[in-house]
Amino acid sequence: MRTVKRYFPLFVMPTLIAFLIAFVIPFLMGIYLSFTSFRTVADAEFVGFSNYIRAFSEDNLFLNSLFFTVKFAVVSVISINVLAFILALMLTKTIPGTNLFRTVFFMPNLIGGIVLGYIWQLIINGFLYRYGYSITSNPNFGFWGLVILMNWQMIGYMMIIYIAGIQNISTDILEAAKVDGAGAFTTLTRITIPSVMPSITICLFLTITNSFKLFDQNLALTAGAPSKQTQMVALDIYNTFYSRSGYEGVGQAKAVVFFIVVAIIALLQLKITRGKEVES
Repeated sequence: MRTVKRYFPLFVMPTLIAFLIAFVIPFLMGIYLSFTSFRTVADAEFVGFSNYIRAFSEDNLFLNSLFFTVKFAVVSVISINVLAFILALMLTKTIPGTNLFRTVFFMPNLIGGIVLGYIWQLIINGFLYRYGYSITSNPNFGFWGLVILMNWQMIGYMMIIYIAGIQNISTDILEAAKVDGAGAFTTLTRITIPSVMPSITICLFLTITNSFKLFDQNLALTAGAPSKQTQMVALDIYNTFYSRSGYEGVGQAKAVVFFIVVAIIALLQLKITRGKEVES
């Protein structure tokens, strides 16, 4: 034990240095740059909170993108977790071909977001063209297209996590409940769901964070069209930073605000669901 303690800093140091260089230092630099006007890091000039004021006052794009992202995240998180949990319940039963189904449902998660975006753009447009529309004709088409894409990509991954949680439930508890006359609904609500709360915590965290920071799928599927009404926050930050000259500081300020919003939501979710784990 003493040997481990003696050499612990030596083994931790490479990872700690990489973490500082790749995350902590750029993160702190990003916060500083959000209070400056700059073209490059070398010519940054401090301007106080003007970038944050401009982000919210000069146009409604940021607020509209934030509202669109929140609406998308709520619908996606609920639908993904409900459908993934139902599939997990079905695929933990003794039915033939279970392993094949698990593999098939998980495979979309292995495909890159840009590729998925273009695939679903072709599929959705192929359907809408019959009626004289496209996915960019109406913001509702883009919204539901993104929801479908996100569900198709994430359900299999969440399903695997739920399956692991369900399989970890003691068979003795389930048999005791059956002997006591508990029905399927009672078993589900009183035993299964409380027992898989750790899996629910993980799945909610992953789906919330992934829904909020969605970028490449949004870029490939709609690119914010029509009129940037389907532009999510990550894409709005990208466009502000790289497509508008003199707005680099504003884009950085939006990124800081976005980070704070997502961090608060994710931490609240973790606190609430972990509290349920303790109670169960």
